[in-house]
Amino acid sequence: MKLKACLFDLDGVLVDTARHHFIAWKQLAESKIGVSFTHEDNEALKGLSRVESLEYILLKSNHVFSESQKLAMMTEKNEIYLEAVSQLTPSDLLPGALQLLQELKSKSIHTALGSASKNAPLIIEKLGIAQYLDAVVDGNVVTASKPNPEVFLKGAEMLQVLPQETVVFEDAVSGVAAAKKGGFFCVGIGESSALPEADFVVADLSHITIEKLEKSFFI
Repeated sequence: MKLKACLFDLDGVLVDTARHHFIAWKQLAESKIGVSFTHEDNEALKGLSRVESLEYILLKSNHVFSESQKLAMMTEKNEIYLEAVSQLTPSDLLPGALQLLQELKSKSIHTALGSASKNAPLIIEKLGIAQYLDAVVDGNVVTASKPNPEVFLKGAEMLQVLPQETVVFEDAVSGVAAAKKGGFFCVGIGESSALPEADFVVADLSHITIEKLEKSFFI
């Protein structure tokens, strides 16, 4: 089986905007909902949509909020977050990300983004990596959140490849689960103990080359 495509999650794989999410959710939780928001809470939101993230936080509150109030909260959180990510530059790419994207492009291996974020287009623009992505599948075009494999299956469909010909790069448990449910090889980014379902785990993309991928998964 030949390696034909790579699908990348965005946050935690290509760039780290977790700190911006944390600050935005913490500000909203404490000022509008009246509950605490810890780094552990922020970790629990990995891979969740904005709606699911808010519902997680609201479970900590005894108050009942209307749908219009929830919508206003999500809008406010997103405005705080957008202000922060609008300052991103290519220097914010995580180690090895640009080099791997460039190598994949030079070898004509297709690439796509598979992220729950609705802000993916803005972040891609700020990072300057649009030319290295053949397709973008984000929260604006998928209806099911990870661990549902929709985002990756749609990415493979857009690239016209099979899951068995594709590697997914993920840093979240739910994302790894989505990749495996979809029939993809999955490289976990982070700690092996935190991503036991991944086929292979590395600290970051600087540890990955096309040769290593082909030898590991496509013998």
